[in-house]
Amino acid sequence: MMRLIHSKRKQPGLIPLLHGATFSFLFRHNGPLKDQTLALKDPQLVMQGAIARVCMVVVAAILNHPLLFPKENTTIPEQDEDILARMKEHEERLKAERERLEQEISKADKEALDSSFDCYGWYFWSALSLVIFFTIEVCRQDLIPGETPDPSEDEEGYTNAGTKVVTLDKGVLSNFCETSFHPFIHESGRVREFVEGFADDLLEALRSICDREVDMELEDFVGVGSMFESWRVCKPLMCDLIVPFATPEPYSFQFQLWCGASSDIPLDLQGCGRIKLTKTNGNCPDCLCGTTNLGEDMLCLLHNRNESSEVDDHALEELLCSRNTPYLSKDQVMKWFQISVTKAWGQISHKYEFELTFRNLDFPGALKVRFRSGKVIVLNITPAIQLEDTDAYFISHCPSDTANMSDIHWHLSFTVYERNLLKHMAKTLPDNSCHLRCLQLASFLHRKQTGLTGRSAFTNYHLKTALLHLLLCKSPSAWKPQCLDQRLQDLLGFLQKSLQEKRLSHIIIGNHLIPAAIEVPTIFLTTEPINLFRPLVLQRQIYAKMVEHFQEMLRNAPVLIQEYTPHFPNGDIYHELNSPTES
Repeated sequence: MMRLIHSKRKQPGLIPLLHGATFSFLFRHNGPLKDQTLALKDPQLVMQGAIARVCMVVVAAILNHPLLFPKENTTIPEQDEDILARMKEHEERLKAERERLEQEISKADKEALDSSFDCYGWYFWSALSLVIFFTIEVCRQDLIPGETPDPSEDEEGYTNAGTKVVTLDKGVLSNFCETSFHPFIHESGRVREFVEGFADDLLEALRSICDREVDMELEDFVGVGSMFESWRVCKPLMCDLIVPFATPEPYSFQFQLWCGASSDIPLDLQGCGRIKLTKTNGNCPDCLCGTTNLGEDMLCLLHNRNESSEVDDHALEELLCSRNTPYLSKDQVMKWFQISVTKAWGQISHKYEFELTFRNLDFPGALKVRFRSGKVIVLNITPAIQLEDTDAYFISHCPSDTANMSDIHWHLSFTVYERNLLKHMAKTLPDNSCHLRCLQLASFLHRKQTGLTGRSAFTNYHLKTALLHLLLCKSPSAWKPQCLDQRLQDLLGFLQKSLQEKRLSHIIIGNHLIPAAIEVPTIFLTTEPINLFRPLVLQRQIYAKMVEHFQEMLRNAPVLIQEYTPHFPNGDIYHELNSPTES
């Protein structure tokens, strides 16, 4: 009996102690609960604190509940009613404390929610400010072009894209240029002389077979491209000629540019235009034959066309214009030019001892001259129409064009302005500057990579455009001969960045850095720049192949340079600047 009473009284003594320990822990830990909750600024921390407090209350309730103890404790005699009363009192106190805590937690959650709205509002305005700043920065870079930053590299020469930029020894590069490119300089001069003489003879024969009444009038050719800019280094030797032609009287051209005020040319045809063939009134203010009856025995020396020619009034439109339109057709012009060149060559072929063939039926001006010795010279004679009194020409064929253009939209070529810009910039550079060597090296690498992996949309025109951008951005002193390796890295890095950003701006159109001495019309300098990569980006497969071609060219560049660098019999490589070789 005594043992039973002892066991019965042992548990009630433990329960108050447990209650006191529980509440002592709660009050010691959570002391100024309200102050701590209000001090929290982060909504996530407030929510975590609230969950922790609820868990503590639940644990305390479980620990202090009578059912926590074994079942034998329920057989308490009636004389221990005071113990049950004390337990009930503790339970009520616990419930009251839990309700008070729940009220404080709900109040803290409400205040935290109000503060979270302010926090989210701050996030919103911060994000909006970031977007506005980014937009302004992009527009500023487009509208105010500055010096192009060099691509960021780490110590091993890797760019942010993970592709290694070419790092070649300047001695190897200089020696390679001297031994591989120098022979082309003298040979290019002789080839230009031959091409100019042959083109004059061919065009003179072409003029002789043209009907001045219904055919176009040919003007003197203009030499453009790498051969006439002195950076052509790869065979076969190729010369690009533009042959402008004009209309006979009383016809004239009206031009519609993509950048005109009332232009309806689509956005994907930027840099193009239409050419409208119009027939003006044969009467002129200084001649009275159109307003006065001169009689049958009088003849006007200015307008000597007879009555029978009126039947052929629309012969020129039918010959050169697209069907049922007044606009010049590229296909029709090319057909006329092919027939005329074939007839002209038939008249002068007996004077030459070489074979002349058409390289491409889709481009009748692509001619190939093959001598008996086996030497080959390639000519690209492109029919063109001069834009009023400027040096811009509408050309009927663009080799780098990958878009399916309509037959009446002509490319506007600025190659004459680009040639003049290159000459103008060369006057400000140091003696023996390395700018042409950079372009020659890049063209050489591109040519060799094309032989390895096939053709892509990447062209020498992209290389020349990138070089001209660097010439405009960098100081003249940066193009000293000893800076060849650095400038080559800059050129390839500029192209790599352009491919990553999918943007390479036209060097003339929309470029405010063009010197005034080049005399580019204001309408082309003030219009929006044209992205040369835009047609390629819209064609993902073509663009992906171009990027892959360039990346492979970067990886193979050191090997190609070393492979084509002349070696001495002892296996050494001659270094002009006596610097260590890098593989």
